[in-house]
Amino acid sequence: MDDLLKDLEISDDDLRAALSDINKKGYIDITEEDLKHVYLLALQHAKARLVFRILVKDIMTKDVITVHAYDDLEDVLRLLADNRISGIPVIDDENRPVGLISESDILSRIGMRKGHTFKDVMRHILGEPLPGRRGGNRPEDIMSSPVITTGPDENVSEVAKILDERKIKRLPVVDGEGKVIGIVSRGDIVRAIGKK
Repeated sequence: MDDLLKDLEISDDDLRAALSDINKKGYIDITEEDLKHVYLLALQHAKARLVFRILVKDIMTKDVITVHAYDDLEDVLRLLADNRISGIPVIDDENRPVGLISESDILSRIGMRKGHTFKDVMRHILGEPLPGRRGGNRPEDIMSSPVITTGPDENVSEVAKILDERKIKRLPVVDGEGKVIGIVSRGDIVRAIGKK
């Protein structure tokens, strides 16, 4: 990531784009304030261009906590709580992802489906059952599958698009053999952009 920041230079294209943003054409008489404004716009364009060069491997979490499909669900819940994470890849014996357990999967176990309102949740807390409860004591019983993955050399702008389109928060990162080597989340992408 630091290597990318070293490459942050304002190009002629960035300046032209900035000038275009302030909607001025041809020769302009420019004040110091105008110049500062053009500079800041050009810098924004340079940063936006740089985002397209950030790779998943530069921002992913490498120490991934995983579980197996046959593990005990109570252990999975403890892992999520103890590590303050909201999702965890479910892997097979070869470290290949077979699913993902997220907070929404856990909530579906007690009957809360996506789209429930706060009022629905309060009714459940007060003892009224919710329809659609998913049961089981193993990750395989409640995990989302198949799991969507990405590679370490994928561009984060593409990953951000997948996360947005699929309305998900994280993707396991797999190597050429399909084995989990990391995980990348919306938060990782936001932090990477924020460091610019």
